Amino acid sequence: MYDLIKTFRDDEDGAVTVDWVVLTAALVGLAIALMAAVAGGVDTATNEITTEMDAFAVKTTFN
Repeated sequence: MYDLIKTFRDDEDGAVTVDWVVLTAALVGLAIALMAAVAGGVDTATNEITTEMDAFAVKTTFN
């Protein structure tokens, strides 16, 4: 019984799992922060492109 408790105490598999969970959570948080930072620039670029394209006249005939 003592050997079983000692083996359980010395086992580090759970610690490795916790490390991976923390690293994954950090990467997800970083990705969300990056998306929030880039979203404003993408909206601005989209609006500028739309404005420029609306300024062009499209010919619908071949005359």
